[in-house]
Amino acid sequence: MALIDLIGISKNYEAQKILCEVDFHMDEGERVVIIGKNGSGKSTLMKIIAGVLEADEGRRIVQNDIQIKMLDQKPKFREGATVREAIEEALVELNEAKKRYEELSLKLAEDFENKQLHAEIEKLSNYIDHHNAWNLDDKIERVLQNFQLKQYEHKSVDLLSGGEQRRVALASLLLQKPDILLLDEPTNHLDVYMVEFLEELIKKERFTLLFISHDRYFIDNIATRSVEVEECRLRNFNGGYSSYLKQKEELLRTMQKQHENLLRLLRSENEWYARGVRARLKRNEGRKERLMQLREAAKTNPAKIRKMSLELQRETKHFNRDKSVNKQKMLFEIEHLYVKLGEKELIKDFSTRILQKDSIAIVGPNGSGKSTLLKVLLGRIKPTAGKIKKGDFSIGYFDQHREMLDDEKNLIETFCPQGGDRVDVRGKNMHVYGYLKQFLFPKEFLDKKIGVLSGGEKNRVALALLFTKKVDVLILDEPTNDLDIPTINILEEQLIHFPGAVILVSHDRYFVDKIAKKLFIFKGDGTIEESYQQYTEYLELEKELREIDSIEKEAKEIKPKEEKKERKKPLKLTYKEKMALEQLPLEIEELELLIEEKNGCLADPTCYEEIGITKLAEELKQLEAEYEEKVEKLLIIEEKLEEIQAQ
Repeated sequence: MALIDLIGISKNYEAQKILCEVDFHMDEGERVVIIGKNGSGKSTLMKIIAGVLEADEGRRIVQNDIQIKMLDQKPKFREGATVREAIEEALVELNEAKKRYEELSLKLAEDFENKQLHAEIEKLSNYIDHHNAWNLDDKIERVLQNFQLKQYEHKSVDLLSGGEQRRVALASLLLQKPDILLLDEPTNHLDVYMVEFLEELIKKERFTLLFISHDRYFIDNIATRSVEVEECRLRNFNGGYSSYLKQKEELLRTMQKQHENLLRLLRSENEWYARGVRARLKRNEGRKERLMQLREAAKTNPAKIRKMSLELQRETKHFNRDKSVNKQKMLFEIEHLYVKLGEKELIKDFSTRILQKDSIAIVGPNGSGKSTLLKVLLGRIKPTAGKIKKGDFSIGYFDQHREMLDDEKNLIETFCPQGGDRVDVRGKNMHVYGYLKQFLFPKEFLDKKIGVLSGGEKNRVALALLFTKKVDVLILDEPTNDLDIPTINILEEQLIHFPGAVILVSHDRYFVDKIAKKLFIFKGDGTIEESYQQYTEYLELEKELREIDSIEKEAKEIKPKEEKKERKKPLKLTYKEKMALEQLPLEIEELELLIEEKNGCLADPTCYEEIGITKLAEELKQLEAEYEEKVEKLLIIEEKLEEIQAQ
């Protein structure tokens, strides 16, 4: 039986139709994502389900006593309340239920035959069970730690930033565990570690959840059903984002020619997802299996733990070799950079080079200094120490403040400041409408002033304008915030084909995986690690290393049985191994460049049509197999070398 039903719901805003006689239902345990363009009616649908917005027509049927709660975009708290007080005040009903349960339990000990007491205790017990609220104090601590709110627990909520206030409100809702939880862009203002915690909590606590999100990995990890709002109607798809992509592509194949552009984007997205994500998951399976085996063996053989830890660390380090081609133009040369703000050291002794075709994502926890590095590169913040040598080039900068837009100008004036209706896009002269159509703007928007557009529409204008500028470097700070998934797809396509360097800050794992070829990973203590891994692969390894540390601590508490030490012959590298240790890194580096070249050809129709896509794919497969074999050989020799050095 459905917890909530919408039957024949319609909603208009003046002349604009938003929802037209739509039906919707939600069962207990479902986790449903609402997908659609900005302005399509996602938030309207959510507000009608929440009961905070009245439909023009139709019926909303809710089961008796069902508790539906929604995360507000601008949450409100009692004036002067501290973070801990704000969270505890949201849990008053649950704490009162627990208190009443304890009181009645004492009474029951004196009057065990009282049926009325038994009935009330059973009702309270079911209520506390349903909300999983028996150990609320422990859960409050866990949420405070994982949402980085512990340091603010005795600080007034009014003094926190908007993003921090939303984290307090989200923490309160998660701890309440309503019958249906509604979340609008819950991953905004969360770093990847907070998102990981949120995903684990939602699944572990078995929330019934309705949410809106542009975070495609979050959707894929959480959603059991996808509901698309398009052209005033709802369409249901089974599963999360990857499943939605397949089903939507199949649907569009059967529809009219006008959908060809969207179908092309979807096909490209689907191919990338299948190629990148599935392959990575397959690679991780073996390692995860070894990790599970290690858990079983840890108590009897602690040496295995260290071996696994070293193996994972080597896997991380393997990706940190510089793949850059020296012939590329150098844009920034950073030498021993230090940046300190107040007492906090954000960047500590960082040296690197940024070249003309680099695609770099700057990632790490909130508040670790990522945006500060961008501002240093832009010359807006002076380093505390160190040097930045900068070449002769131009920069295009995008941030959430949309500095380049004038609210008083319309779209034509914004894109054609010298008059006319043509715009130059990377050497191609286009009609402004033809260009803006790529960013999902209809013709009637051309005369609209920037000031009347929504936040998401302004972001689309700012991004479209950015790609008309003749620049060598694009610097983007959280570019996917407030964008819908179709717009993010367009942004990705533009960035993939941008001929210069791209430097971006983002918490969007899917976006980073797709765009970045290199990571600057802020560790939170001022140090920055460079890596050529995909971000999700790095996070997976990092998580496993944390688990290894945990297993190692557990194993140290158990004293292993003393065994007689046998004298072993000292290990030595053979001549062949010594030669391989010198040659293999060079051979691996050559293969990495060849693989990169083949992947580049696969993304370029003029290239793969000349060679033949089947032949090209086969060559790539052979190169990747050779690459994996050589990496495995190198890891084995390096492991032996470490044992020799430890003797």
